Amino acid sequence: MIPFERTWPYDVVMGDVYVQDCPFCGTDHVLLPLKPRELKEIQGGKKKLLVFPCCHSRVTLVDCDGDYLLADVPLRNQLK
Repeated sequence: MIPFERTWPYDVVMGDVYVQDCPFCGTDHVLLPLKPRELKEIQGGKKKLLVFPCCHSRVTLVDCDGDYLLADVPLRNQLK
């Protein structure tokens, strides 16, 4: 079973990957340094280090689907 607290929703808009808000600092509409082809590689089993450009927090992406990124650490309830 996939741990829901380690997932975060994303969107692909015109070839760019966005999240609605950063799980660490709360910044809205964050453009991630990922391309759709990299999402396919992650789905295929490749791990990817993701650095959020807004606050420089880092997570390793271990899987994804069409809606959610799966990280190696909990992402939900990180905002303080």
